[in-house]
Amino acid sequence: MSEVRRTVDPEPLSEVAWEPFGWLPVADTDPRDGEQRLTFTMEDPHVNIIGHARAEVPETPDGLRCDMLFRHDTHTQTIMSLDVPAIIAVAPASVTFDSPGDADTIRVFRLEPLEPFVLHRGTWHWGPFPTEADAVKLFNVQGLRYADDNACVDLAAKGFSVDVVLA
Repeated sequence: MSEVRRTVDPEPLSEVAWEPFGWLPVADTDPRDGEQRLTFTMEDPHVNIIGHARAEVPETPDGLRCDMLFRHDTHTQTIMSLDVPAIIAVAPASVTFDSPGDADTIRVFRLEPLEPFVLHRGTWHWGPFPTEADAVKLFNVQGLRYADDNACVDLAAKGFSVDVVLA
């Protein structure tokens, strides 16, 4: 099997660009506040501080390699970098990664500190991983039993990867 490798530059996080993958929280004075809802089908919402290190993922000469994605079908997830810029790779929940063209559905977003976002149930994701520092500290809201609902697709085993440029 030949490998399908894409090289992508992270794009800024915006409501329009993020919409297929989740939503961005709005101010309590915004009329749209409350239109979107968090979902926890196992009734186990949980808040904690998590982190990811650059050392968790392969480095490339220009950045980092996304070679696996995770998803949670039972709950939405809210994440916010607390300290350093980071990146997250995402793909729509409907993608199966059974054909080479599925790699084209993966998008990468640059996250600034204190910039929150919500993942729809089932959205494939990788990270967030720090872009400049060794590690990122993250505010995280997700199901307490996420480990029981933590599907993974090994992109490398399927012949896919995405190289994220951090220039």
